[in-house]
Amino acid sequence: MTNHNFELDCRKIHDSLGGLSQLIPSLACLTQLERQQLRETYKAVYGEDLISYLQRYEDGFSSMKCSALSLWMLGPHERDAVVAREALQQDETNFKALVEIFVGRKSSHVALITQAYQKMFRRQLDQDIINLDTPHPFQKILVALAASHKAHQADVSQHISKCDARRLYETGEGSSGAVDEAVVLEILSKRSIPQLKLTFLSYKHIYGHDYTKSIKRGNYGQFGKALIVVVKCICNPTHYYAKELYTSIKRETRDKGSLARVLVSRAEIDMDEIRRVFKEKYEKELGDVIRECIPSGDYRDFLVALATRSSASS
Repeated sequence: MTNHNFELDCRKIHDSLGGLSQLIPSLACLTQLERQQLRETYKAVYGEDLISYLQRYEDGFSSMKCSALSLWMLGPHERDAVVAREALQQDETNFKALVEIFVGRKSSHVALITQAYQKMFRRQLDQDIINLDTPHPFQKILVALAASHKAHQADVSQHISKCDARRLYETGEGSSGAVDEAVVLEILSKRSIPQLKLTFLSYKHIYGHDYTKSIKRGNYGQFGKALIVVVKCICNPTHYYAKELYTSIKRETRDKGSLARVLVSRAEIDMDEIRRVFKEKYEKELGDVIRECIPSGDYRDFLVALATRSSASS
């Protein structure tokens, strides 16, 4: 597959009738712009959205509404909107998928994701999270993070990080009673992700250990378990994603879509670093573990291609 003859590329895809084995490596190497151009060309030549075409043959990839390849071909904001909608529609809300969006995207991107969500599903993402039937600690945290993307200051302040770290200590391990969730949620709702990361670094500097250790020691309950996931995703995303990939490949998680979701969403951001951390933690290459544990076929080939591509090529 070439980077410039998109009509030829589209003909190869169309003539494959879903048998994309020979095209998988090339599709996985396309940049975001090239995927957009490919999709536009396919629409112009065949009068059908490429995503719709791929979904007709998605049984060979996964049982998810959108296959890994379909997610890959979507623009980043559309993709996150689809992931968010699927997360909210599951019998058990997939809070981790939502956390990865609200923690891992810039505020400007979250605004575009919200717009895409409204355009695609005629619904408000923030309101759908608020209106979840069964209250959950993750729900409170996600509402706070959504608010932070609208309200925070762009500049990062060392002074604010120290003040917030002290407030977290005083309401947590520095208190004899249960944690005051309202204080934690207020900080999450008013600070940017970079500011929160600095706050957790300040916490470790002042008190000599990670904030997650403080949560485990304290009386946080289910709220604490949800908070630990969010803090880990903020403080060390490459370690967070390396662990998510490992547990997903080894089927140690109920989040069946996490493997494809993480590979697709991080392939153009920090996959090189995730691979390095993965090998350090598990003493095996990410691609090799996928080959060992996932049945052979187009789906596995595509995941391996994403896992082994260079982030710098995007």
